[in-house]
Amino acid sequence: MATNRTFTMLKPDAVENGHMGKIIDMIIQSGFEIKAMKYTRLSTEQAKKFYEVHAERPFYGELVEYMTSGPIVAAILEKENAVADFRALIGATDPAEAAEGTIRKSYAESKGRNAVHGSDSDENAVIEGKFHFSANEIF
Repeated sequence: MATNRTFTMLKPDAVENGHMGKIIDMIIQSGFEIKAMKYTRLSTEQAKKFYEVHAERPFYGELVEYMTSGPIVAAILEKENAVADFRALIGATDPAEAAEGTIRKSYAESKGRNAVHGSDSDENAVIEGKFHFSANEIF
């Protein structure tokens, strides 16, 4: 089931470094409409649940600690071909490998502190959006 929506989180490093506005502007200038957005902080339990797919990976504990270290901005975005277009906009996980003009090339600190999350599939976009937003928070 293809959708025209995707999910993103501006991660604690992007928020801490004052890049929220610039990243949101890049998103809007790239043709995405914001359908839901909240400024929040993940609890340890929420971060563990959100990233449970990585629970067996060696970086899981560090990931949970990082994602709970400060506030995040969660958002649902809409645009035709949303997941693929947003993945292109954010760039490679490692900012050293990200293309010029991408969010991660511009604002990420490292592979581990990479500024932004983007859903990797239409299915995960729906799951991740519902994790962070109730139906009455999505427009």
